[in-house]
Parts: sequence; structure tokens; C-alpha cells
Amino acid sequence: MIKLLQIIIDGSLVGLVYGLVAISFVVIYRASKIVNLAQGEVLVIGALLLWTFTLGATKFGVHIPFPAGIVLTLLGCVAFGLILERLVFRPLIGQPPFAIFMASIALLVLLRGLAQLIWTAETRPFPQLLPSGAFDIGPFLVSTRLLIGGVFTLVLATALHFFFTRSRHGLRLAAVAEDHNTALSLGVSVRSAIAVAWILGTIVATCGAVVLLSGRVVSLDVAGIGFKALPVALLGGLESVRGAPLAGALIGIGEALAMAYLDPFTNGVASNVLPFVVMIGVLLIRPQGLFGWRRIERL
Repeated sequence: MIKLLQIIIDGSLVGLVYGLVAISFVVIYRASKIVNLAQGEVLVIGALLLWTFTLGATKFGVHIPFPAGIVLTLLGCVAFGLILERLVFRPLIGQPPFAIFMASIALLVLLRGLAQLIWTAETRPFPQLLPSGAFDIGPFLVSTRLLIGGVFTLVLATALHFFFTRSRHGLRLAAVAEDHNTALSLGVSVRSAIAVAWILGTIVATCGAVVLLSGRVVSLDVAGIGFKALPVALLGGLESVRGAPLAGALIGIGEALAMAYLDPFTNGVASNVLPFVVMIGVLLIRPQGLFGWRRIERL
């Protein structure tokens, strides 16, 4: 029983990291109606920017104080989000979904190529921003890094929910998410709202990189977390910020249980395919997810 509870604790904490990355999907989708398949690559670029302005600068003999490195990373994420929105997706507003889907795939390949061109494919140590190690709670062992990341995910989801539902700027984004034409008729700048959403999505993805990689190494393979977080976003609902942590915990627990009890009989396959089995099931049974907006069309 203790082993089972330990698996559930570990799975839920890892799942909350998936939920954090899933929030970046949700923030972008709420305003632009775009599912960015390259969000994992966005996370890697954010991680490499943080490395560049901290450990990377030191490596090349440039001393940047750590707080200044964090600020420069945030500014880099803002610029990166604006570039993606302005150059790639803004020209596609009003285009068929298939065109946006293909652009997202092209962006995925492009960002991987650019990351390899600028930073090469070698692995790099990531700054230790969160405490390492673990601590005991009775008979259970809890990762300090993942626990802090899980708490941060819950706090961020709550804060963004109140931002979208209570603040003036958040309500403007909600109006854009509901319908672009309606938002325009209310005097809301759709382009500005979408740009803000891309900036938030890039910053949140970089926060996911901090939780995932703190004290570890960053490589291009880390981008795979984006494909694990996509089923989380679909399960929670692509319009629901608060649904992402719950969906992440559910998928994380399922993945941990599959890893412990099914992987020995499937050569490690079961835990890898579980999120995508969930994704297909959600699309077939409840496309709007657990907390997504149910759309009713009247003829």
C-alpha cells in the first residue's frame, strides 16, 4: 500500500509539471484558437535563453548578475513570443485550420533547426533555480523540486483564472476567445490580445522548463514534453486554465502506475503511449475536455 501511495505522489507531482506546460497551450488557444504543436520547442528555446544569460554568459567571460539574467530571459521570452505571433501566426488569422496546423508543424521543425544552429546539439547544464533532493513525510519521499513546481502550477492556474475572469485585460482576452468578430464590435483589439497571449504562453513554457530542468541538463530532446502536455491540455479543456493541473495530475498518476505495473510486461511501452491513448479517447468521447467550453450552435 505504501508503494502504491508513493507512486501516486510521484505521478501527481510529475503530472503537475505537465499541467504547467499545458497551461501555456491553454493561454495561447484561449485568444487565438491555435494549438501550437511547437510548444515543446518554445520551452527549449526559453530554457536555452536562460542558460545563455546565466551560465552561458559566464562561460564566455561575461559576468551577468543572476537577477539580471532572469530579467533578460523574460525580455527575451517577450520578444520571442511577439516574433512568433507577428511573423508566423498573425498572417494566418482567418485562414483554414489546416493551414494553421501545417504552419505549426513547420514551426516545430524550424525551431529545432534554429536551436541546433545557434546553440548546437550538445547538452548543457541548467541553472540550479530550485532546491534539489527530497524530504520525508512519514514513510513517503517527496521531491523538493517537483513539490515547489506543483505548488507553483496551482498558484499560477488560480492567478490566471482570476486574471481571465476578473481583470479588465483578462476579460478582453476572454472576449477574443469567445469570438473575434464580437470582440472587434466591442472595441477590443484582437491582434493586441493575441500578442499578449503568445507572450504569456512563452513565459509560462519557460517556467515549465525551470521546474523540469533545474539543476539538470537541457537538450533538444526536452521538447518532447510538449507532446506529453498536449493530451493534458485536451483532457482539462483547451479553454480551461484550472483544468490543466487536475488533468496533469490524472495523466501523471496513470503514467506512473503504467510505468510501475505495465512497463515490465511491455518493454517500457505502456507508460509512453498512455497520454496519447487518453488524447484519442478525449477527442472521441468528450472533445471539449473536462472543463472546456461546450459550444451550442443553433440553426
